[in-house]
Amino acid sequence: MARAHVLTAAVLFGTTGTAQALGPDIEPLVVGSARIAVGAALLGAVALAAGRARLGSGDPKLVLVAGLFVAVYQASFFAAVADTGVAIGTVVALGSAPAFTGVFSRAFAGERLGRRWFAATGLACAGVALLTLGGSSGGQVSAPGIGLALAAGAGYAGYAVIAKHLLDRGGTPEGVMAAVFGTGALALLPALALVDTGGLLTADGLALAAYLGVVTTALAYVLFARGLQRIGASETATLTLAEPVTAMALGFAVLGERPGAAAVAGAALVLAGLALLAVRLDRRPLSAPRTAEAPA
Repeated sequence: MARAHVLTAAVLFGTTGTAQALGPDIEPLVVGSARIAVGAALLGAVALAAGRARLGSGDPKLVLVAGLFVAVYQASFFAAVADTGVAIGTVVALGSAPAFTGVFSRAFAGERLGRRWFAATGLACAGVALLTLGGSSGGQVSAPGIGLALAAGAGYAGYAVIAKHLLDRGGTPEGVMAAVFGTGALALLPALALVDTGGLLTADGLALAAYLGVVTTALAYVLFARGLQRIGASETATLTLAEPVTAMALGFAVLGERPGAAAVAGAALVLAGLALLAVRLDRRPLSAPRTAEAPA
C-alpha cells in the first residue's frame, strides 16, 4: 500500500501542468497562488485535526525563507508550462531540482557531493542545453521557458533543503508543509495586484483552483508522506519518476505537444540524470536530501 501511495501521489503531481493547460486562460501567477492557498488551507486543517501541526525546533525564520522559495517555484513553474509546454517544462523543472538541491545543501549545510551527483548533474545540464539549442525545431520549446523551468527547479530545491531541516528537528510533514505553503501564498499576494485575477473568479477558474489545491497539493502530499514513512528513500525516488513521465505522456496524448527530435533527446538526458541520482539515494543521502524526492 505504501508504494501505491507514493506512485499515486507522483501521478497526481504529474497532472498539474495539463490541468492548467486545459483550464481557462488565467495568469500563471494567479494559478500558482490559488493552488498553494487552497492546498495550504487543507494541509493545515489535516494537521490540526490529526494533532500533527508541529514545526519542530528549527528557526521559525526558515519557514519564511522556505515560503519564498515555494512562491518562486509556483510562479515560475506555471509560467514555464505556459511558455514552453507541459512536457518540456515539467521535465526541466523536476530534472534540475536535484542538482540545485545539491548545490544549496553544499553551500548552506556543508554536505559533501558524491561523484554520482556530479554525473547526474552533468547529464541534466547537457539535456537542458540540448533542449535550448533544439528549441527552434521543437515548436513550443523556448529559451525563456527553459529559464523559467530552471527557476522553478531552484525554487523547489530551496524549499526542499529547508523543509528537510525542519523535519529533522521534529516537524511533522503536515505541519511543515502547511506552514511553508501558507507563507508562500501570502508572499504572492502583493504580486497579484499587478495581474488580472478575473479569470479565477469564474466557474472554470474556481474548479481549476480546487483541483490543483485539493488533488495535486493536499491529497498528493498526504499520500506521499504516508508512503515515505514506510519505504526506503531509493525506492521512493524511483517511484516519483512517474511524475515527469506522466507529464510528458499527457503533453503528447492530451495536448498534442510535439517537441522536435533534439528536444526529446534533451528531455531524455534530463530524465536519465534524475534516474541516475535516484538509484543511490539510500546510500548517499547527503547528495540529494530526501525531501527533494517529492515534487511540488
